[in-house]
Amino acid sequence: MADQTSTIGNSDLDALIGKARAAQKIYATFSQEKVDSIFKAAAAAADKECEHLAEMAVAETGMGVVKDKITKNHFAADYIYKKYAEVKTCGIVAEDRATGIKTVAAPIGLIAGVIPTTNPTSTAIFKALLALKTRNGIVISPHPRAKKCTALATKIVADAATKAGAPADMIICIEEPTLEVTNALMCHPSIDIILATGGPGMVKAAYSSGKPALGVGPGNTPAIIDETADVKAAVEAVLLSKTFDNGMICASEQSIVAVGAVYEGVKEELLHRGAHILDREESAKLGKIIITEKGLNAEIVGQSAHKIGKLAGIAVPESTRALVSEETSWDAANPYSHEKLSPILALYGAEDFEQAVEVALKLVNIGGLGHTSVLHTDAKNQQRIDYFAAKIPTCRLLINMPTTHGAIGLCNSHMTPSLTLGCGSWGGNSTSENVGVKHLLNFKLVIERVVD
Repeated sequence: MADQTSTIGNSDLDALIGKARAAQKIYATFSQEKVDSIFKAAAAAADKECEHLAEMAVAETGMGVVKDKITKNHFAADYIYKKYAEVKTCGIVAEDRATGIKTVAAPIGLIAGVIPTTNPTSTAIFKALLALKTRNGIVISPHPRAKKCTALATKIVADAATKAGAPADMIICIEEPTLEVTNALMCHPSIDIILATGGPGMVKAAYSSGKPALGVGPGNTPAIIDETADVKAAVEAVLLSKTFDNGMICASEQSIVAVGAVYEGVKEELLHRGAHILDREESAKLGKIIITEKGLNAEIVGQSAHKIGKLAGIAVPESTRALVSEETSWDAANPYSHEKLSPILALYGAEDFEQAVEVALKLVNIGGLGHTSVLHTDAKNQQRIDYFAAKIPTCRLLINMPTTHGAIGLCNSHMTPSLTLGCGSWGGNSTSENVGVKHLLNFKLVIERVVD
């Protein structure tokens, strides 16, 4: 890994980018066989260090759950490798003699990889591996609060790739990141594309850089539970998802919208499974600390329900899985109507399925356009599923599954596994898909003259 100075100036950044650019030009000539060998070695090295990286991430950021970060790191290494191990990304990837069209894959060039503090090691592994598989170079800019663990995750992948035959400096991490350095990286003339994961401000900056960019929007996932759903399974799915890494994956549920016939049953099941239903006084106390003048209160992000309760002056057992507030207002002025990135849930009631969908739509419009939503219903209700899909403007419409796991591709093996989830034009993004290798390739069409 390239040596870094304690402060990155323009000349230092130019030097880092220059090294990565030179290495990528060499790597762009590698065969599919060689690329696949490097990709495999790098993924295996990252997977081997999943536990250590998870422990380091929690210690450095003060957020999240070690066992869940181990799972995320494993996902970013092993699942991504298995998904793309046999995928062609070099040279001729498709050929149809009948139409006279041949498709040739070529690397984009040099990626600016912006990494969030919420998933600092798994996202770094994910982006570095995608870069290796597509013969792109990548310069990674960590979040300042997670710079050490992100740098180590990057180094592990980079060292393994180099040992397997990749040019040195293909993967570089800025070890002393600042907002100014990240902005300079994204706007640098030698950067070809930006792969940005982070807050709305960072993603907006990526799209404003003048470069092609793949960024993602915020989530505000509503979970509808209708009267035909398996309430026990639905509530457990919500809690499993919402408590995973203390709710920091942006696809996690932010609100439950329960149809009236099952509302009390949902409440009882939440209590039975370890959630705490707040009384009105407790709801008011917690509501005051969810949102600050700058937006979501960073002090609650990725914290346990017990710790958040202490911050709000609410006594709950350490075993509490989530804090649930019964709400009747889905107005933007209500802090419970927003993305909370922590084990806090709003619980809304609806008279019927159609009203539940309307409530979910209002919540998505507050701050989760294009991201994720979920419907818990009898799987035979295809008419309801189709109605839900037609009405809700999210790019991932999940049925009967935990949204954290479902959105990233853990509940359906045919879905693209990813830690960068596009939100389409609804979320101000350039893609509506889970980002994968195809988004980091240029495809050339070789077209012969064919007249039918």
